[in-house]
Amino acid sequence: MLSNPTPQPTAAVEAAMVAFETALQGLRDVGFGELSNNRDRLDLVQRFETGTRTISGFGTVLIADMQEQWIPGELGDYRLADVLADTLRIYPGEAKARRKIAEDLGPRTGFSGAPLDPVYPNTAAAHADGAIGRAHINVIREFFAQVPSYVDAETREQAEAKLAEQARILRPDQLRRAGNRILAYLNPDGNAPEVDRERKRSFLLGKQGTDLMTKGSFCVDPELRAYLEALFAKYAKPGVGNPADTDSTVEDEPADEVAHRDDRSVGQRQHDGLKMVLRDALASGTLGQHRGLPVTVVATMTVKELEEATGQAITGGGSLLPIRDVVRMAAHAHHYLALFDDDGRPIYLGRSKRIAQGDQRLVRYALDKGCTFPACWRPANMCQCHHVRHEALLSISEVK
Repeated sequence: MLSNPTPQPTAAVEAAMVAFETALQGLRDVGFGELSNNRDRLDLVQRFETGTRTISGFGTVLIADMQEQWIPGELGDYRLADVLADTLRIYPGEAKARRKIAEDLGPRTGFSGAPLDPVYPNTAAAHADGAIGRAHINVIREFFAQVPSYVDAETREQAEAKLAEQARILRPDQLRRAGNRILAYLNPDGNAPEVDRERKRSFLLGKQGTDLMTKGSFCVDPELRAYLEALFAKYAKPGVGNPADTDSTVEDEPADEVAHRDDRSVGQRQHDGLKMVLRDALASGTLGQHRGLPVTVVATMTVKELEEATGQAITGGGSLLPIRDVVRMAAHAHHYLALFDDDGRPIYLGRSKRIAQGDQRLVRYALDKGCTFPACWRPANMCQCHHVRHEALLSISEVK
């Protein structure tokens, strides 16, 4: 949240902003009931779209300027994206996306203080004119993420200018097809150098849904794909590791009747196979330690929840885990389970060393569930447990 008073804009900007807000209020007051046909309505919607895109361009420039002059903590938080999310009341992911767009389309300053063009100058100009929207920008940025590193700067500039020109007249889906044609020209063999593969690799987990399921995305390199193929060849076969079939096997070849009654899809079998391998890896005890604890699952619940096998535990990573799943998981590995009275009364643990002990860390996991700094949502297993300071963002409270 903002902790400092917001300074007033300069007189010229303030006057223009007041006129803009007055015009918006005038449109709200007049309404659109006098429009007599859909052609007039469509024309007005188009003009609104151009205006919306133009305003978005203003925001891009302002965010780029803020990033250039950013001082951590000046506006109440360490990162600009967090300040934007809180102030604009938008998703943190949306705030990060706007900041990244501003890095590519906003004005820049060189080391000498001289102004520089945006990374994608023609796209930035189209954005400022209100001719293109976020979807067009994303297509262009994704295009350059696919361009091989050996393509020279002049060719990249020509491609950007062409895409920006086409973005002014094409829909985003049409622009993507145009970009694919240019990409095929730039990389006719489709072979990406090693550095490009390394740049593209990722494995991202999304947020948990209301059903506690999680979607994500990945782009794996050839080595990880080879590992997954070997894993799935054994653990994703029909009849192997089927949680709905007590006769399903893991070590031996499944019987024909067990394999035939396995009605899981390929995706479900691969999901279950990966889960088994990760479960066995955690149970092996060979993964070392993380912040003083063995690499394993830490779950927190009350005694009542455990007895009734209802509700949800909170893991050290900040996710929700059904109690019945926790009970089942306990049969496979030595995970950590912190239990508290129904009134949430904490367990007292003394401290004989300056650095938090493993048991103390478990209690802080359970009590704080994550970072105690206001508005910070980092889960417990990404936080430190000692040397806390009010201005530190990655610390769980000290054990008293």
